[in-house]
Formats: sequence, structure tokens, C-alpha cells
Amino acid sequence: MASAELKAAIEAARLASRLIHTLYGQNLTVLTKADTSPVTRADVRAEEIIHDTLRRSFPAYGFYGEESGAQNMGAESIWLVDPLDGTQSFVRDMPFFSTQIALMRAGELVLGVSGAPVYGEFAWAEEGGGAFLDERLVRVSRVAELDAAFISTGNIRSLSQDARWGRFGALVGGVRRVRGYGDFVHYHLLARGALDVVIESDVHILDIAALAVIVREAGGTFTDLSGARLGLATTSVLATNAALHESVLAALRP
Repeated sequence: MASAELKAAIEAARLASRLIHTLYGQNLTVLTKADTSPVTRADVRAEEIIHDTLRRSFPAYGFYGEESGAQNMGAESIWLVDPLDGTQSFVRDMPFFSTQIALMRAGELVLGVSGAPVYGEFAWAEEGGGAFLDERLVRVSRVAELDAAFISTGNIRSLSQDARWGRFGALVGGVRRVRGYGDFVHYHLLARGALDVVIESDVHILDIAALAVIVREAGGTFTDLSGARLGLATTSVLATNAALHESVLAALRP
């Protein structure tokens, strides 16, 4: 049985996704934020919809949004929201963008919703309830050997300047297949068993919080590249089917 929180998050994500879909391909004005990332009316309006929907049911919860920033971060329960993760894809008419909503309670991620309106997938998970992709319960793969693994990478620019870059090269040289699906796509693929490992090094917690819950509830493991648990300051990802996690950590360890 879905909690009231999960129901509200799903409603908010669907409403935001509907708006984003209507604005896709409309040649919206693109502004540049202080961090040089792009923002459009779709980002801002989608976050307003999500904020208003969640606040209606949970007014005391904190809210950390990509566009509006952090509010009431001392609350035990905090919504983490990226209303349009993949704005650069959105403005270039590529369908690889999504709405991400997660709930962090007492520092732990307990709920996640990932809606990709144009790509056509909708995933969600809640702690202890399993992971669902388009209404179907999903599980990670059982691949247990690196030489049989399918790996996807994304946002690895900073890794190329890291001491682990050479070890990363050796790792990908020994696996079955390497791709770069990126954004929400490779996490959805991992959760349903089509991929075995995802590696990223330039992320923000709002990009991955919901996806981390989905992967975990599908039976996977989701840490940063050093093996540490996720937190608000996380900037890298190692997400696996669990069976391969320690092997990949060992392969990357300086």
C-alpha cells in the first residue's frame, strides 16, 4: 500500500510532467543561472506545481528545489526536487530529461519518483515496497562477473582528471559492453536488469536522490565512487546490481 507521501509525490510528478510535455519543442527562452546551467519557464513552473502539490499535504516538510533553493532544511522530512533534470536535453529537443522527486527523512532517502514525459517512462519506489517502472515491479540483474557486465557512464569529466582515471580505463577494458545512456535512462535500465553498473562523477544530489531509492528497492546498491552513502553533498555515483558493487569499488580504488 503506497503511503500518503508517495501518492502525493506521484501526483506532483505527473502534473509537472504533463506541463513539461506541453512545453517541449516550443522554443522557450533559455536563461543562464549563476552556476552557468540553463533554465526555462518549464523548469520554474514545474517546480512551482510540485512545491504547491506537496506543501498542500505536508506543510511542515522541508523543500530543496533546483530552482527555488532550500527551505526549512531543519525539518526531519525534506523533499528533494529537480523539476526538469536534463534541461540541456529539453532545449535541444532530445527526450532525455525527467522530473525527479525524493523524500529524505532523518538523513535517509526513503522515497523516489522519476517521470520522463517524452521518453515515456514513469518509475517510483518507497522504502520496503519494491521498485516499479510503468506499473511493473522491477529487479536488477544477477550478473556477478565483471567480464559479463554491461556498464553505462555519464558526466565523467571530473573523473578524467582524477587519480582513478587509469583504473577506470582498465575496468571498462574488461567488461562486456560500455555505453553512455546518461541522465535518468541508465538508472531505469539498471533497475529493470538491462544494465549492471552505472558510473558518474559530476552529479548533484537532486539529480540522483529519487533514482537511488528506485535502484535500491529494485535490489541494487547505490553509493558514491568511494563507496560512501549518499548525502546532500554527494557528487559522484557508483550504482550496481549489488553483486558487482565490491568488485567495481576494488577496481577503481587508488
